[in-house]
Amino acid sequence: MMKGILDGCILAIIKNKEVYGYELAEKLEDYGFSNFSEGTIYPLLLRMQKEKLVTSTLKKSTAGPKRKYYRLTENGEQELQNFIERWEILQTNVNHVLAHETKKGKGV
Repeated sequence: MMKGILDGCILAIIKNKEVYGYELAEKLEDYGFSNFSEGTIYPLLLRMQKEKLVTSTLKKSTAGPKRKYYRLTENGEQELQNFIERWEILQTNVNHVLAHETKKGKGV
């Protein structure tokens, strides 16, 4: 389940602006995804590139070698929209279960 959620979060971050892998890892960490390293993220980006959800461009860096920047394709934008729709349904259903089932023990 976490893999699909991480994919959606990566697509959402890339939608807003081109990012390189390390920058993406930092953004995910800022959002509380501290368990994921670059070693987790790069294979996901490679798979997304093969699936034509993202594309990449090498750009010069002021801090060393060129960096590979990722951006969404039209397919990636559609996949992000699909993820958002699935997430909203899942979130609603889980919240209903938790609200209903946790009240049972409180005499309701």
